[in-house]
Amino acid sequence: MSSTSLNRRDFARLFAYGGSAALMAHPAIASLRPRPLSAADLGPAPDWERVRDQFLMPRDLAVLNAANLCPTPQPTIRSVTDHTERMDRAPVPTLRRQMTGVKETTRTLLGEYLRVPGDDILVTRNTSESNNFVSNGLDLGPGDEVLIYAENHPSNNRAWKAKGERFGYTVVEVEPVNPHPGPDYYLEAFARAITPRTRVLSFTHLTNTMGDLFPARELCALARERGILSMVDGAQSFGLLDVDLSEIRPDFYSGSGHKWPCGPKEVGVLYVSPAAQEQFHASIYSAYTGQSGLSRTHEGMGQRDEPAIQGFGDQLRFLQEIGRAEIEARSRELASALIEGLQSIDGTTLWTSPDPNLRVAVVSFQPGNLEPGRVLAALEEDGVVAATRGGERPGIRFSPHYYNTMADIDRAVSSIGRYMRTGL
Repeated sequence: MSSTSLNRRDFARLFAYGGSAALMAHPAIASLRPRPLSAADLGPAPDWERVRDQFLMPRDLAVLNAANLCPTPQPTIRSVTDHTERMDRAPVPTLRRQMTGVKETTRTLLGEYLRVPGDDILVTRNTSESNNFVSNGLDLGPGDEVLIYAENHPSNNRAWKAKGERFGYTVVEVEPVNPHPGPDYYLEAFARAITPRTRVLSFTHLTNTMGDLFPARELCALARERGILSMVDGAQSFGLLDVDLSEIRPDFYSGSGHKWPCGPKEVGVLYVSPAAQEQFHASIYSAYTGQSGLSRTHEGMGQRDEPAIQGFGDQLRFLQEIGRAEIEARSRELASALIEGLQSIDGTTLWTSPDPNLRVAVVSFQPGNLEPGRVLAALEEDGVVAATRGGERPGIRFSPHYYNTMADIDRAVSSIGRYMRTGL
């Protein structure tokens, strides 16, 4: 067997005798591992080609689906894998105690990333769990109202309604308008919908449907002025926008690691403001709580996947090396190029606002009379990963991120243009 090549027989033999450790030690595999990204690689501005090389996707696959699931860069994958193997090789109490402590490191990093104290952060599994912690943890009953945006994710929409039916409170919805009517419209719509019975205002920072950006800081200020709690679903903004919670000042903010942060699966975040903590009850009681702040009472969730939590912290460092503002600017740049390309194709209807002040990097559109499901299948054959949208404004959703290239955008636009000219 050559030291620099690995055929199928070699692969099978190595895996059978030594598992993944033997495989990863082989030069043919080890040589594929890029070294971790560092600030020195980026220079005065990020080298986006170098960033792209940190991901496993082949160059002929354009992954434009960050609003659903992002790929994870190889250094973070290695972190999760290495720590998992370490735990499984030596599941002894000393190591388990050490690994339990990684939650505190990641909690601190999350606080720094979102610009709030780590003591106010809970390390959850994802946005859905975080959102349900909020709707489970507040004392609401007959006579109370919760005000939501109608196109919130089910975990921030259906969850409120189901619990309202159970506990007797009312859920009131502000309906979407397309095209995006601007931030003032939604500020006025929510202000009009607030009544003396309203206890919570809950909205999506950036919608996963049309990609509409909401005025989070102003809506949270409105809630404070009216003496009600504010809940911001950050599933589509955490890891994409340069979020500063010290400026937005929500009572609750949720996010997932597996979307725009490009982190491990089943690691998320919930921020709870000090002002809201006395009204916020724990949803789960078990062993292995956190060791600081709110986590000591609200994070007793039993055995966790500490290697994934460790990897999430490493991924936050990866994002910090690139720069939060740089990631947002790059994603906006890619989305603008995508929108410009789609607008040049006759027959497409763009649901997402082309105004960069009203959107970020979620782009939804209808490709003429083509059936979205068939378009999605054709895109996958062409090496483009996207999503479909249903409802009143059906079609295709592209969501590019900082790991994409302009060649990815060109491939997607070219494919849509060809389908529109020739059909499917």
